[in-house]
Order: sequence, then C-alpha cells, then structure tokens
Amino acid sequence: MGRSHIELAIGTDSAAFDTITGALSIEGFEGFWEDGTILRAYIGNDRWHPDRLDGLREKLTRIAAELSLPPPTLTLTPVTERNWNRSWEETIRPIRVTDRIVIAPTWHPFTAGPGDIVLTIDPKMSFGTGYHETTRLMLGLLERHMTAGARVLDAGTGTGVLAIAALKLGAASAIGFDIDEWSFANAAENALLNELSGRFTIRQGDLSVIPESGFDLIVANIQKNVIEEMLPGLVSRLTPAGTLLVSGLLAGDRDSTIAALTGAGLAIADERRAGEWIAFAGRLT
Repeated sequence: MGRSHIELAIGTDSAAFDTITGALSIEGFEGFWEDGTILRAYIGNDRWHPDRLDGLREKLTRIAAELSLPPPTLTLTPVTERNWNRSWEETIRPIRVTDRIVIAPTWHPFTAGPGDIVLTIDPKMSFGTGYHETTRLMLGLLERHMTAGARVLDAGTGTGVLAIAALKLGAASAIGFDIDEWSFANAAENALLNELSGRFTIRQGDLSVIPESGFDLIVANIQKNVIEEMLPGLVSRLTPAGTLLVSGLLAGDRDSTIAALTGAGLAIADERRAGEWIAFAGRLT
C-alpha cells in the first residue's frame, strides 16, 4: 500500500507559485505541480494535523497580499500514492541555474556544452530541483565562494543538490545530513547518479550526527528558525576562515538574519536576492 498524503490545492495567480512553493517546502510539503491556476502541494499524513490549516491560510494570504493578489483558495484532499508523482515529473525539465550549472533529471537527458557542470538530480518530489529561487541563489553563491579542495558540510541536504554541486565545483569531500528519511535515501541515490558516492557521505539525523569540525564551507538552505537554532553549532564546525552560506530566507527577514550572523562572529561577505528570497555568505573573521 502506498504512503498516504494530503493534497493541498491552492487557487491563486501563477505569479505566486514560486514564493508559495518555497514557503510550503519549509513547512514540510514534499511535492508540487502546477495545474493551470491551481498549485497542488503534498504532505505525508504523518506530518499533517488539521490544526495547521488556519496557520497556513494566514501565511499564504500574507504572501498573496505582498504580491498584490487576492487571498488564495485552499482545498484539502486525502490521496494515496498514485500517478500524481508522474504528473509532477512531467513538469520538471533540465534548467540552467547559473552560467555553468545545469540541473537535469534522468527522465529528461541533457547534452552538456563546453564548460557546463551538469547535476543529475532525481528529486522524488523533494525540494531541490533548481526551480526555486533559494536553490538558484545558493548555487550562485557556491560558484563564487567555493575553493578547490574544500571540505563541505550540507545542513538539511534534501536531494543533495548543493553538496553534489560543491563536489563538481572542486570540493574534496562533502557530508550532508537531514532529519528526513526520504531525503536521506534520495541524496544517496543522487550521489550514485553523479558518481560521487565515494566523496559524498550522507547521514540521517540533526546536527548531532556531525561530530567533525574544520569544514571550509557549510551550506544551509533551510528555514530561518532552524538556521538560527543551529547557527552556533554550524559556526563551531567551520575552519578559522571558513564560510557559511544560508538561504531559505524571505526578504523581510534580512535585518534579523544579518544580526544573527554577525552576532555569531560572521562578517557578511555576499548577499543575493531573487524574488522574495535572499541568501547570504558569512565568513569567520
């Protein structure tokens, strides 16, 4: 029997789809596909409780208002594993996220051009396909701040896309961790697809499963409260001149995020924005 899910159908203008997808991803929704003017989002029954609906409605209404759109309609439907996974896959095609980096699923082969770095990612309805601004922001920062031979830690690795990109950009090794069992399995599969399993170690759990320190670069594309909770532990695992890249942050969180990063001993070395989302590079000084 397939795993049971809840489908949340959001009726709104397609201009809001990217921002809503990001907001729901950090709330635990695992897959999305666009059906005309309806954005369909999925979350496992084990992660859902009816009490969450009012909070989500308020959050999505606020996003719509920021985009000068009317409140979205929300419809909940219980579903079981079925062809919605295939329907979603049909929306995911190769995407160029930077001048050099292309993310391509196995079901849509991509012919690389000179200088292209192709990340083969089968996301299994996980976040990290390259279609969301925060993934693109983080990959852009990786290109700018990666140093050859770096040791990399990917916090909340998801599909493993950031660690895989780091390795293909010249990192010597990468460790990724995630509390989600599906993410752990998916990242391991994607490491194999990219022939990197010998250099990419994946662990299931929170930051406590990372006893190592001395990382040259740490990446965390999660959500603000989780980043801030982990911040002391992440900083303590950096080398003395190490760099932390963070996203999953809304533009409205800019000032408080800068305060948190500088308060943890990091100097802001870079800042990027795409749509309603921002990302930072912080460096120990």
